[in-house]
Amino acid sequence: MTGATTPSARLCGPRALQPRPTQGPIRRAPPPHVGARPAANGRARRGAEGRPRRRRRGDARWLVPSLRRYPMMLFGTISQRLCGLKKLPWSCDSRHFWGWLNAVFNKVDHERIRDVGPDRAASEWLLRCGAMVRYQGQERWQKDYNHLPTGPLDKYKIQAIDATDSCIMNIGFDHMEGLRHVEKIRLCKCHYIEDACLERLSQLENLQKSVLEMEIISCGNVTDKGVAALHRLRNLKYLLLSDLPGIREKENLVQVFKTTLPSLELKLDLK
Repeated sequence: MTGATTPSARLCGPRALQPRPTQGPIRRAPPPHVGARPAANGRARRGAEGRPRRRRRGDARWLVPSLRRYPMMLFGTISQRLCGLKKLPWSCDSRHFWGWLNAVFNKVDHERIRDVGPDRAASEWLLRCGAMVRYQGQERWQKDYNHLPTGPLDKYKIQAIDATDSCIMNIGFDHMEGLRHVEKIRLCKCHYIEDACLERLSQLENLQKSVLEMEIISCGNVTDKGVAALHRLRNLKYLLLSDLPGIREKENLVQVFKTTLPSLELKLDLK
């Protein structure tokens, strides 16, 4: 028969040398959610049915990856970044939030003061709020919360405080009650410093004896009343007042300090 192909003819040609593919189990591609990374917006990964997967109880890896490794470093970094922010959204809710957060940073823990001493507790408060301290016998400023020195409680005494761009406020000034060696205090661009803070500071008996120098710069909530209260610091030798729009009667302040602190060097840079 012409035109008919025999089995031997079908095996001829180059294809006859190629092995036939073996029939095996069909492998299906995995669903798109398997092995995929979580979405950038933080949503839970979804299963094949489209329903969000539930996380296991006690699995806190999704919170903060470095929390278990560096808890104190994380806290110090957060506090410094939050207190160092310059521009914040101006709304009622944000004002309440930042006010609450700063109040938490300034809260006085009297049990902590008893356990570690006033200088250590005050150092933690100041650095937590973004300020710096310098101890007696040292020239280097301590500004990292995570590198506070350890040792005997009476070894490190605060000699100077630089609260530039910090969020210290009135409710935290009770930390200073037990400080006996503070000689210099600098308050610069402290948005929460007000008259009540200066009045509280000037009422502390230890600071009345020890403080020798003070600088108050660009603190918009400070007025004549708060500055005048500093005359109680009877050993004050130097006072700098600069960029304080709340001060209205410079001549009266000069007269007050001339009468109460005749040896005071008063420098004014007020508009």
